[in-house]
Amino acid sequence: MSSISSLWSTLEEQLLPVFADYRSRLADLPVEVKADRTLLTEADVAVQELVLAAIREFDGPDAVVIAEEDERAETREEVVASGGRLWVVDPIDGTAEFVRGESVEFCSVVCLLEDWKPSAAFVLAPELGSGRAPMTVSADARTHQLRLDGRAVSPTSQDEISRHLSATRSRGEDRPAFDAAAVEAGFTVKTRTTSQSLDMLRTALDVSNLTAPALPPFDLFWRRGQKLWDGAAGLCLAAAAGLRSCGEDGEPLTLKPDFLSAPTPTFAANVTGRPETVAWFLETACV
Repeated sequence: MSSISSLWSTLEEQLLPVFADYRSRLADLPVEVKADRTLLTEADVAVQELVLAAIREFDGPDAVVIAEEDERAETREEVVASGGRLWVVDPIDGTAEFVRGESVEFCSVVCLLEDWKPSAAFVLAPELGSGRAPMTVSADARTHQLRLDGRAVSPTSQDEISRHLSATRSRGEDRPAFDAAAVEAGFTVKTRTTSQSLDMLRTALDVSNLTAPALPPFDLFWRRGQKLWDGAAGLCLAAAAGLRSCGEDGEPLTLKPDFLSAPTPTFAANVTGRPETVAWFLETACV
């Protein structure tokens, strides 16, 4: 089988012109509101179809894929039969940002699971770089390797504390006690949701020197009710970077077959970040 890097290259080559085309005609792009109050556009569907076709060309026609826009309502019986090798796809993470012409915090995300664990991941952010340049990040959790725009890079230094947290929330969710505790501890807290995958990327990797304005790295990412496709690639990036990922009970997040078989696999909570910051959160700020 070809190296997975060939799949990442194929996705970058095929998706960038599609994103550019849709972004050039946002004014004429219909936007639907799904039952979970997230947005759906023709672009989400088109990108997903391209990604699934590329995965099945790479991994075979029987590749098992969990994708956001597959509109499943029943148990995913094929997950158990996969033996732990399956793909998780979010065609456009941050659709609400994608449909705003001035925004750049959206991406396309793919994660390969092997033995029921995130093994490899790819994030394509078409306009995140300075001057709206594309940015790609890939991760290999087993070899602890991260690549940024094709070159090997080191994760965010465990010695450099940014004092920034991503603690975005669902509409109507109120967490003033946490905000107060974080501010008292000297953190700046991001609460508005853009792309959860990009926030997790910025927890694993400092890309501030490539964005304009500079987007600081995060010491911690926290999200309740996170859907699998919003977090799988981020968990892979975190594993490659040596970060800690767990629930609010401190137990590691596990991707068991019964969890993955749900129509919409959803973590009760995802806490990912520098081990000492996660420990602080669990001990003093988890409310």
